[in-house]
Amino acid sequence: MRRLLVALLLALPFFLVACGDDSDGKRSSTESGGSQMATEPAPMQPPGITMDSGGMREAPVDATAERKEITTGSVFITAPDPIESAHKTITKVESLSGRVDNRTEQPGTPNTQPSASLTVRVPSDKTDQLVAALHEYGRVTSITITSTDVTLQVDDLDARIKALQASTDRLRALIAAATNTADLIEAENALSSRQAELDSLVAQKRHLDDQIDLSTLSIEFTTEDIPPPNPEPDPDSFWDGIVSGWNSVLDAIGAVVLFVGKAIPWVGLLGVIALLGWLGWRVISGARRSHRSKPEQAEQQEVG
Repeated sequence: MRRLLVALLLALPFFLVACGDDSDGKRSSTESGGSQMATEPAPMQPPGITMDSGGMREAPVDATAERKEITTGSVFITAPDPIESAHKTITKVESLSGRVDNRTEQPGTPNTQPSASLTVRVPSDKTDQLVAALHEYGRVTSITITSTDVTLQVDDLDARIKALQASTDRLRALIAAATNTADLIEAENALSSRQAELDSLVAQKRHLDDQIDLSTLSIEFTTEDIPPPNPEPDPDSFWDGIVSGWNSVLDAIGAVVLFVGKAIPWVGLLGVIALLGWLGWRVISGARRSHRSKPEQAEQQEVG
């Protein structure tokens, strides 16, 4: 009975349109054409598309609509103390109601220079404030900021979520009013599928809103470039040549002394190894001589 009632309600608009067309047929052909255009319902068309005499065309974009953008960027900074500059940046990010998603620090060692890297999230409208503050923590060598317009994606998700929400509400109403098991099971299965799709779209919308509300910046801190030492100028006089030659002699002596200092521990180690080897050889040789002398002494005793 319920299905029959729904079918009648869906067919009612078409019945009324057909009646209107029959009444208009008694008029003249010109009046009939005008009346039909006035009473015939407008064809369905997708959002963002309008109809004109030439066919479909895209609807003009509302210039006053708020743009939805995702802001990402990277900044490279050199500073005398990269780790300290990173700490100052973290304090600034927290003061702007932002957060730090990733943090890496590498203290300086004899073979490596100190460095630090941060991945921070700050409110999109405060991105410029953070970038301006970074100039106070070192020398900014590179800045790259990118804004991606996702307005259409947001509008599409909103429309799909709204439609699915209305569909799930109708299905819940049908479940509440169901009078037989078959209709109940069919409505519950449809509701389960629609609800899963709705939850997925809501999660996508939540993630997209987070990307829009908070910009993402990757900040790299390194030490300042140390200029190479200036090479010693070539001597341009006899005395400068003598001084340069003497300095070369001193450098050579220093290199020899340094080499000897480094070699002494190795010489001592090799001497200890050689001494242990010699002592081992003496012990083995003494054991062999003692083993050979015993048979000889036994033969002499037998002879005697």
